[in-house]
Amino acid sequence: MDNAGITNVVLVHGAFADGSGWRGVYDALTASGHRVSIAQIPLTSFEDDVAATRRVLDRQDGPTILVGHSWGGTVITEAGVHDKVAGLVYVSALIPDAGQTSGEQYEGFAPTPEFVIDVGDDGFGFLNPDAFKPGFAADASDADAAFLRDAQVPVNMAVFGAAVTQAAWRDKPSWAVIATDDRAFDQAMLQHMATRAGAAITNVPASHALYFTQPEAVAEVIAAAAREAALSTSA
Repeated sequence: MDNAGITNVVLVHGAFADGSGWRGVYDALTASGHRVSIAQIPLTSFEDDVAATRRVLDRQDGPTILVGHSWGGTVITEAGVHDKVAGLVYVSALIPDAGQTSGEQYEGFAPTPEFVIDVGDDGFGFLNPDAFKPGFAADASDADAAFLRDAQVPVNMAVFGAAVTQAAWRDKPSWAVIATDDRAFDQAMLQHMATRAGAAITNVPASHALYFTQPEAVAEVIAAAAREAALSTSA
């Protein structure tokens, strides 16, 4: 990958995961000269996750590409209004508009029965262990899927009812990498959200965990976003 343009990249993971799944993307981008930071969001509330992302953005030394996977898409939609963010990359991610909740994005689209969430009495959810691989990481090896399953981070399910107050994609260029075998979100839902946001869409044959299973493809889109956003900011 050619690194001409914006150097800084911040990666935001989604629900049921942590930042370690970005290692392949991190390795590919740093090898091409990007400066990559990974936000470890706590998944305890929408406000907490946005605040954790903003702390990482505050540490950047210039224009930055902000990337979010899955629930991380909602987080970057809000956090992306930060003045250091030059572009947004959504990786099989939620892309709500201002005033919308993440849960509202599912309305009118097909259910995803293989993506099974077990919710505890405290309101935090884990992905069902038996359904984890087919629902989240079908194209991972059995060993890798087992590690992701056993390392998953529970999410406060209330986050999906929190409304976004501002949508960064309305003012900043956006890109979307969509997994064509995503079983967490209906394909039509992913395409609709990305198209509404005016994102440049790249389709990748992969599971919902494409950030982990297809890191080179994801990194290529991020690198392209860094080049193209640099041109738009200098214009």
